[in-house]
Amino acid sequence: MTPALLQTRLTQLFGIRHPVLGGGLMWLSDAAYVSALARAGCMGFMTPRSFAGEAEWRTQLQRCTDLSQGQAFGVNLTLSARPEANAEVPRWLDMALAHGVRHFETAGYGPQALIETIHAAGGIVVHKASSLRHGLAAQAAGADAIALIGMEEGGHPGMNELPTMLMGALARERITVPLVLGGGIGHGRQLAAALALGADGVLMGSRFLVCEEISAHPAYKAHLVDCDEHSTVRLLQSLGNTWRVLRNETARQIEAIERTGVTDHAAFGGLIAGRLARDACYQGGDWQQGMLSLGPAIAFAHRIQPLGAIVDEFLAQCRDAMRALPTLLP
Repeated sequence: MTPALLQTRLTQLFGIRHPVLGGGLMWLSDAAYVSALARAGCMGFMTPRSFAGEAEWRTQLQRCTDLSQGQAFGVNLTLSARPEANAEVPRWLDMALAHGVRHFETAGYGPQALIETIHAAGGIVVHKASSLRHGLAAQAAGADAIALIGMEEGGHPGMNELPTMLMGALARERITVPLVLGGGIGHGRQLAAALALGADGVLMGSRFLVCEEISAHPAYKAHLVDCDEHSTVRLLQSLGNTWRVLRNETARQIEAIERTGVTDHAAFGGLIAGRLARDACYQGGDWQQGMLSLGPAIAFAHRIQPLGAIVDEFLAQCRDAMRALPTLLP
């Protein structure tokens, strides 16, 4: 276990040893993964949308508590643009608060009501935003920290066309709460760069997909370690719902449909259903099937290893990069 090397406003806010947040990976952000982040001195967020119902969600909360060895963990609450898709969010939040969770990641549309409820219970909120404008709105709504996500993010980076480093440099002038940068992060040199920009930490998702604690099928992980920075593609901009995913057969089919100029979700049928990724790939091992959220930071993943070892390596890389910086000064 790497001792605390870097103290930032993020580590102080969340009470963690290292300024690293783990991405709330849909279908994969369960108790095993999130508790591994907690034990490694980072903060992870379980995703209730990944589970079948309240009973399974309650079981995962308890299991994460048991596995976290006294370390805090968080919960991701993502608000959809479709109100009917948010019907269960208040209940998920109530269950998490009743269980004792006080660290939350919000994302999506209009988080103010969630932030107010969490604050009333003594909780802390980091809001994940894909543009500076949305980050500033969440700051005004009371978010305790902002995670600003660049176009490199695996999953849903929004319609943003700006890279992580540019957004981070712009944000530091206007974001006054602790700032986290995400999107394309997978090497410790990038943490050093983010801190040099004035950020307080980083958010990583894709880099952790090859950790032993992730429940995805071994065949999928074996493919990921062979991927490089060109192995992902952004799709569905035509629907206003950009999605960065693994280049596979499903992605190629969706690209072909998009080229016809369609703007209706129905035209893509079951190809964009999240359960296809869960059932065919994460459970079945067929990585050619499903929209598999993935960012170019997968290029830094060369082997399957425990999550704690990935964090230790990441921090060692950051330390080496920061040690080299004073040699550049006259």
